[in-house]
Amino acid sequence: MAGRRPIKFRILELCNGGKWNYEIVQQIQKEYGLKGNFQRDSINFDIIELASGGMLKDVEVKVDEEGIYKKGFLLHKYELTDFGKIRAADACLMYV
Repeated sequence: MAGRRPIKFRILELCNGGKWNYEIVQQIQKEYGLKGNFQRDSINFDIIELASGGMLKDVEVKVDEEGIYKKGFLLHKYELTDFGKIRAADACLMYV
């Protein structure tokens, strides 16, 4: 992971414009070379932490009927909040 942004910073970048949690998780796993269910769930937990801290907001929810992430679980679509944009700017992240 040397030379890469911390995962939570990257999550904030990805959520600018709105993304589903499974899309974020898949992208992070690909970029950081993380595989397996433990890493998948750890990334999802990072997303939940950012949302509980007010940096992301949950804008849509649906049941994962197809098994995209975990069959029968809820999928959440997140967007970056104004507070999240400010905090990201404080961390020197750029947004459109």
